[in-house]
Amino acid sequence: MLFVLFALWIIALGLVMVDPRSSTMRWMSAIAFTGGFGALAAVLSEIFIPYIQQTIPNPSISTLLYRVMGISSLISYYGLPYSFAMLSLRYNGSWQKPALQTWLPIGLLIPPIACLLFTPGYTEELPIAFPIVASWAVPYILIGTFLIVIKTERLPAMKRTHLFTCLALLPPILCVGILNYVMPSFGFYRMWVYHVWILAFVVPFFVFTFFKYGFLGMRLLIERRKLDSTLRAITSGTAILNHSIKNDVGKMRLFLEKMKQHAEETNQPELMQDIDVVMGASTHIRDMISRVHEQTQELPLRESPVDLAELIRNVLLPLGPYLSKIQVNQNIPENLILQLDPIQIAETLTNILMNAVEAMPKGGELTMKAFHAKKNIILEVRDTGIGIEKSVLKQVLEPFYTTKSGSHSNFGLGLAYCYSVMKKHGGALELSSAPGKGTSVFLTFPGNRLLR
Repeated sequence: MLFVLFALWIIALGLVMVDPRSSTMRWMSAIAFTGGFGALAAVLSEIFIPYIQQTIPNPSISTLLYRVMGISSLISYYGLPYSFAMLSLRYNGSWQKPALQTWLPIGLLIPPIACLLFTPGYTEELPIAFPIVASWAVPYILIGTFLIVIKTERLPAMKRTHLFTCLALLPPILCVGILNYVMPSFGFYRMWVYHVWILAFVVPFFVFTFFKYGFLGMRLLIERRKLDSTLRAITSGTAILNHSIKNDVGKMRLFLEKMKQHAEETNQPELMQDIDVVMGASTHIRDMISRVHEQTQELPLRESPVDLAELIRNVLLPLGPYLSKIQVNQNIPENLILQLDPIQIAETLTNILMNAVEAMPKGGELTMKAFHAKKNIILEVRDTGIGIEKSVLKQVLEPFYTTKSGSHSNFGLGLAYCYSVMKKHGGALELSSAPGKGTSVFLTFPGNRLLR
């Protein structure tokens, strides 16, 4: 059981360290932590207490360890089902009203507290009154499992993480419910010894899932933090580069003007042509770095109440010539007023729409719709274009990555800029695509930006 103890407490510590502000992460950590207390009780019972009794004939030490074992066992038996119930309520809170979110956690504490106060005390042979505890612990586990399974995700990336969250979390929890509560209620005790075999399969799967696909959305958080760091570095770097190049180009042009004046005075037409070529190249360099800087600089938000439907109409109007062969469908509720920076959001939508147009050179269908998801407002832009390969989809948000290699004016900053704008609004940008099936871009705005 030492393996189980260390595995569970390392997982618990890791979950808290990754995102301590997330309530789902905290309750997931509590599940692993309380489960680790059960393993601690087993380790004390099977290893440490017998060893102490044989080597140090001091009853007080054995009594102390016995009390620690009893407390650890009770924390596991009572804390684990409650922690799992709380996790399920936080993970799938879409059905709860505010009053229910406040009082339900308190109500769920009543059965374990009542069992602690009114059922027989802990003994090594019978640590809890299994039939009584199972009467509430098993429903906590079953209903919690149901709430987690039925949670619906509309964003593609979250659908995948939800699937792997269920696969990594629910099988071991259900096994715990059977081995720790159901079977002891029928007289089959010490079934927890089989947890070692369960954890031997679950822990590697958990670790693989966490780093490969994400768990409770954590891979998305890690990837976004990495992208945020990259954007900040590029913003700082391009600002310095823009300043340095502009200064040096200014010096070059000053001396080139003097050289051109001398060439004119001495009637050297070939030298004048060469100077014009160099001046043209310096202008091109200055313009290129300026365009890169404009798309990466930290622009402050100038927010105001914006009617989303009206903003989209204003964005679509100048794009009319590009959309002549494309059928545009809109499903945007009227009077959906959000607190936004209209200029930056308009530029973001323009970037996304132009990408959709370029993906449908022979025409197609463009759909824009807004809907509520949890507490957020999501705007989806979907095209029926050529789509994006899965390997490429992971890179399209990275600055300077572009598939338009033939374009000299494209720096691969369009979607990175769009991501940055949404991040500054407290939202997110996600993509879903498949070759031949088109692409969907999801712009998520936090609910606190909804004015009405």
